[in-house]
Amino acid sequence: MRITRWLRGFAPVAGVLLLASCGLQSGSSVPLPVGPGSIVAVPALDGVAVTVGSKDFTEANILGYLIEFALTAAGANVRDLTNIQGSNSLRDAQLHGQVDIAYDYTGTGWINYLGNETPEPDEVRQFELVRDADRAEHDMVWAAMAPMNNTYALVASRRTAEETGVRTLSDYAALIAKDPAAAATCVGTEFNVRQDGYPGMARKYGIDVSAVRKQIVQDALVYQATADAEQCRFGSVAATDGRIPALDLVLLEDDRGFFPKYNAALVMHGPFADAHPEVASIMAPISARLTNAVITELNRQVDIGGREPADVARDWMVAEGLVTAG
Repeated sequence: MRITRWLRGFAPVAGVLLLASCGLQSGSSVPLPVGPGSIVAVPALDGVAVTVGSKDFTEANILGYLIEFALTAAGANVRDLTNIQGSNSLRDAQLHGQVDIAYDYTGTGWINYLGNETPEPDEVRQFELVRDADRAEHDMVWAAMAPMNNTYALVASRRTAEETGVRTLSDYAALIAKDPAAAATCVGTEFNVRQDGYPGMARKYGIDVSAVRKQIVQDALVYQATADAEQCRFGSVAATDGRIPALDLVLLEDDRGFFPKYNAALVMHGPFADAHPEVASIMAPISARLTNAVITELNRQVDIGGREPADVARDWMVAEGLVTAG
């Protein structure tokens, strides 16, 4: 089902985004964009109140705004609660019904929310396991899985990869055993402690964590620090981050298949999903187009190009024909 079935292309008034007539409310510090080419729609979720959340990083914010534009175009009264700090905070907000819908990641659901230790290597099966268990245990509904897989990864600058010969995580582990100083690594705060992050990776690859020259830094700082290769020569990243190609960083191959699949999927509070099953149908064609290449480019436009996540989300949806613009 395509969102364009409900669109008739009303002309924008004075070039202003026609969201007010659909009842959009903004509760975040990032305003929704206004200007020529604004999204307009004939309502299909006429008057339905929806609170949309997201985590507090670029990709999550983009995904949150995709939901907001899609549901607003279908007539919903959308409240913006994007940019919630951390996975656990978003999860708590959803469990308590404060957020109706958000994108989250299957690996996060399986390991961090549901407490499992062993991921399922097949991404579809991983989604199905999370979907079934989370509904049964917590009345949370997972739907519309995207092909994008924002798994954790380690990167090096191209120069570092060429100098050290490190191309895989097994190579990285061997370098630590041979010369720990040559494998100085910057890691993000969550990656440093999560079992699907450095601790689990170290066990899988036989890395002596006491030997690792590791620096804990903010996630956003890892990319440039690794590219500069002065503070650290390797770094933990999200595999779909736009800074990876922009800074010519090299993803190390997870040759032992440790990192879980992190496909993005819709997560809805059970009562909301049951009351409005059409929401999953509205979002399905959007999720289906979110490949790694697509989301990496959208992330790049924000993190390298300096654009606002809401602008990037809106323009992509218009360009894809998922909503029409006046």
